[in-house]
Amino acid sequence: MLDIKFIRENKEIVQAGAKKKCADVDIEKLIALDDKRLKELKEVEDLRAEVNRVSNDIARDQDSALKIQLIEEMRIVKDEIKAKEEKLKKIMEEWQVLMLQMPNVPDVSVPEGSTAEENQEVKVWGEKPVFDFEPKDHIEIMTMLKMVDFERGVKVHGFRGYFLINDGALLSFAIWNYAMDFFSSRGFSPIIAPTIVKKQNLYGTGHLPGDVEDYYMTQDGDALSGTAEVPLMGMYANEILDKKTLPIKNLGFSPCYRREAGSHGKDVKGLIRVNEFFKLEQVVLCEASHEISVKFHEEINRNAEEFIESLGIPYHTVINCGGDLGLGQVKKYDIELWVPKENKYREISSASYFHDFQTRRFGIRYKDEEGKMHYAHSLNCTAIPTPRILVSMVENYQQADGTVKIPEVLRKYMGGKEYIK
Repeated sequence: MLDIKFIRENKEIVQAGAKKKCADVDIEKLIALDDKRLKELKEVEDLRAEVNRVSNDIARDQDSALKIQLIEEMRIVKDEIKAKEEKLKKIMEEWQVLMLQMPNVPDVSVPEGSTAEENQEVKVWGEKPVFDFEPKDHIEIMTMLKMVDFERGVKVHGFRGYFLINDGALLSFAIWNYAMDFFSSRGFSPIIAPTIVKKQNLYGTGHLPGDVEDYYMTQDGDALSGTAEVPLMGMYANEILDKKTLPIKNLGFSPCYRREAGSHGKDVKGLIRVNEFFKLEQVVLCEASHEISVKFHEEINRNAEEFIESLGIPYHTVINCGGDLGLGQVKKYDIELWVPKENKYREISSASYFHDFQTRRFGIRYKDEEGKMHYAHSLNCTAIPTPRILVSMVENYQQADGTVKIPEVLRKYMGGKEYIK
């Protein structure tokens, strides 16, 4: 959430930022409503102050007749306060809706564009494999090697269902264990995060109100989270942090759930787009400094790149255009892995920073050396998701004899095995 003071003082910047994100907002309507909010709030506060002043006079006054008169006058004033509070409540509700819809301002380095097709490539790494045989896709490879069972997965779960079995399951555990070692060595604290979260946490991260159709909701009004970013941010809600503890660098592991609403007809087969998966997520809270946020943004994205490089999978990195940014993101990188059979790159990781957009919603603050309060800055980046990583891994490492070579860094987590046969 942006600071209303910032919005009022920087209308042109906020409007230009919204336009860059292809977001339709009415800043003048918000400011007019904020004027009403401030006017009604002042009137309520003035009336409350009058009640407090007269109440003190009543307590001190010895004249019974005057006391009765003042009490009757204050009863009328209290009724007026109650009516104004009801009016203020309705104004506040409308104001809150508009504030939650106001997008964060993207960085000047974010390119123009309205869709993911206009994201700009900034890096290419690795050599794409050249096969002397007709390569197979991950569905055929993993089915043949008894790593996955889609048929029974659909029987149990329904559309987009799957079972990872045998070496498919073992390879997933190997990736998780390796990722824990890899990112822990970069100063991240491992956390197993809850999946069921109170809905306000999704508003805090900015996933709601916009993405409501993509979440599974419980009968209690809670949600199944689609990323560990949500509970890891909620961990610190309404807390005042010790500046000495910053930066806080957490590595969240959790099952994740997404309905994939609106994606019917896209990637209907295989492991690219599934309703439930597992993910490790880098989440950082740091000082309220643009320069520090940029530094950590580059760092967490580079962590993910180095992890992919250690697996030996070709990838490229893109900077997302304005129209492909989320509500709260200032800037975002996507890492996309090469998928040989499709002859295209597929997203595996996103790295974003938010300034104080999320922390303002969560109420996450810290005191500086002078005792001044600041909202912390937040960032997040996918460490690795499974089973999606398996798609590129098995396709890039497939062999002519039908086996799949296991990346060297994972072999110790697979009992020393070099190939899946």
